[in-house]
Amino acid sequence: MAKVAFLGLGVMGYPMAGHLVKAGHEVVVYNRTAAKAEAWVAEHGGAMALTPREAAQGCDFVMACVGNDDDLRSVCVGDDGAFAGMSDGAIFVDHTTVSAAVTRELAGQGLAFVDAPVSGGQAGAENGQLVVMCGGDQAAYDAAEPVINAYAKMCKRLGDSGMGQMCKMVNQICIAGLVQGLSEGLHFAEKAGLDGRAVVEVIGGGAAGSWQMVNRYETMLDDEFEHGFAVDWMRKDLGICLSTADEIQASLPVTALVDQFYKDVQKLGGGRWDTSSLLRRLRALD
Repeated sequence: MAKVAFLGLGVMGYPMAGHLVKAGHEVVVYNRTAAKAEAWVAEHGGAMALTPREAAQGCDFVMACVGNDDDLRSVCVGDDGAFAGMSDGAIFVDHTTVSAAVTRELAGQGLAFVDAPVSGGQAGAENGQLVVMCGGDQAAYDAAEPVINAYAKMCKRLGDSGMGQMCKMVNQICIAGLVQGLSEGLHFAEKAGLDGRAVVEVIGGGAAGSWQMVNRYETMLDDEFEHGFAVDWMRKDLGICLSTADEIQASLPVTALVDQFYKDVQKLGGGRWDTSSLLRRLRALD
């Protein structure tokens, strides 16, 4: 069993760190809001630190799950950053969805670094069923994988530093199009006078079926959008996708359009609604 620091106890990090304890690892946590770390320790045991540097000291692995590029830099570098406290041989594993550029910037500072963004949402984190997409040195990945498996149903290395983040971009691109298509389909069913649940029962087992359909159609039909990844975070991720697409000369017309639809959702006050709230946008157009 390893000694692990976990930096960031949001809706994803909080349960992920808990799974590490359940797997038998010794865990010390850091969170920008100390009250969240105190609550985590009260629930799971382990210890809390007041700075990322303090958390990282003496640990075999340092995991991070924060908000964006700037948040990641803030917990990694500087006098109080995790890098200043890491021992020789320790491995940094970043579960944040960030740009490949910041990943390569931080991975180039001489430490073993695995970029490991996740998919599966809050439910996947709570149930230990995340999909983890990794980039980085093979030896560092091989060492980190058994620890990551505490909360993963799938963990795979895609290549060198940044390639985990590139794979996560593919994931978000696909989700954007799927959720818009599902929203349009359910909206059409409503307008046509069909029973949406009956429609999904019929088409869900065929070629139209998807994880989004199975896991979101009921709450979408009930106009409930408090069940997953927030629109604000999706727009952050899609911004990374679109910026990277410009750099590598990839065409993402549907993704760009859906990003603007999510902007409309934000204007409706739905920045914290989950991503399936694209249906509420369509209803608002009526």
